[in-house]
Amino acid sequence: MSEIHLLATSGNGPAECRVALKALLSILESEARDKGCEIEVTASRAPDLHGPVSAIITLRGAEAHRLAADYCGSIRFIFKSRIRPGHKRQNWFVGIKQIELPDTAKEIPSIQRDDIRFETLRAGGPGGQHQNTTDSAVRATHIATGITVTCRDERSQHRNKALAVRRLEAMLQLLAERQNQNAKTALFLANKELERGNEVKVFRL
Repeated sequence: MSEIHLLATSGNGPAECRVALKALLSILESEARDKGCEIEVTASRAPDLHGPVSAIITLRGAEAHRLAADYCGSIRFIFKSRIRPGHKRQNWFVGIKQIELPDTAKEIPSIQRDDIRFETLRAGGPGGQHQNTTDSAVRATHIATGITVTCRDERSQHRNKALAVRRLEAMLQLLAERQNQNAKTALFLANKELERGNEVKVFRL
């Protein structure tokens, strides 16, 4: 099954941009379901109730490439600030780009197994005689951050658990790099660049 990873970010924008990012993630989840795509969202820990600074979105399915192409670029949200009533600005920008997860074969700090909570799930996927109907899928949650990944790629629960740990380590590393102040240049769009226009989508909240 085709799998695509996207990085969604509010760049260096204010809290309103994180509100916009939170709304965008909900919009994407709804559209993915409508198009028959599986979607997993791995968000950085939100500094407050307004929303995360960034998130990694994993899409799977026949329409995954088309859906990703529709959203890659800068996205404008139009709404009056609920955080700063009376603030004149009404345009808030976030961005999405396609990424590759870090190579888990390289040096990535290992997570202690005691720091992960595992759950088993009934494996889903396309129907037919080869559909996996055992409880082999695994959901792994990093307890400290609440970041969760689900793996159903393998038919073995043991293999899915190992894959979930590797994927969780890669997700945590990538999100940490994006939030690291020294990695500002790694953010694919700074807030000023987002504001210059050429947005691929516009939403009103």
